[in-house]
Amino acid sequence: MLPVLNRPMIEHVVGHLASHGVDDVVLSLGYRPDGFRHAYPGGRCAGVRLHYAIEPEPLDTAGAIRFAALDAGIDHRFLVLNGDVLTDLDVTRFVAFHDRAGAEATIALHKVADPSRYGVVPTDAHGRVTEFVEKPPPGEAPTDLINAGTYVLEPSVLHRIDGARRVSVEREVFPAMVADGTLFALDDDSYWIDTGTPQEYIQAQLDLLDGLRGEPVTGIHPSVALDPGARVARSVVGPAT
Repeated sequence: MLPVLNRPMIEHVVGHLASHGVDDVVLSLGYRPDGFRHAYPGGRCAGVRLHYAIEPEPLDTAGAIRFAALDAGIDHRFLVLNGDVLTDLDVTRFVAFHDRAGAEATIALHKVADPSRYGVVPTDAHGRVTEFVEKPPPGEAPTDLINAGTYVLEPSVLHRIDGARRVSVEREVFPAMVADGTLFALDDDSYWIDTGTPQEYIQAQLDLLDGLRGEPVTGIHPSVALDPGARVARSVVGPAT
């Protein structure tokens, strides 16, 4: 719910999905879910229908996916995204690659300078994942392509997740799929930023202001009246109070 250029971050994420034809989104919630429900009381965000799946207790990454899918009645292929990642990933192309590969699951990849903060994903020439290394020590990563936090999953993946305990998709489910040869990955070299630190949260907004993601976007809220002589540069001005 943190604002990015005066719009909650979730609206940027959901709006990008909507531009690729997604019309139903499940929000997997745990901590302070009322913030989302109060923001979108009509159950719609960026023109997309919302379903709120609220975990009764933390279930870790795979457990959260399983709970949300079952709570929403999902029984077909679906996308999974981290809500604090902003990206211009070509979702349509990503899903098409998943189909061509005959994958059970496909991970979007992104190249970073320091992969030690992330899950590292080496692949073969066909995009099949050969290993999944979660947060390798600095200097020991087998590749600089990391798990970018967007997945296409077939419903069979849900059967791999034990519903009786916390389960990590990165440490348990994906490695098991690597062993079975059913996990694929694709790097489309698109814009990507993980807003999980204050520095990156600010950078995501500067990127929009600077036109790194298309035409430069204004950071001045429509309700604000500026002095004719004022000049606002690389800054966000929130709503008038």
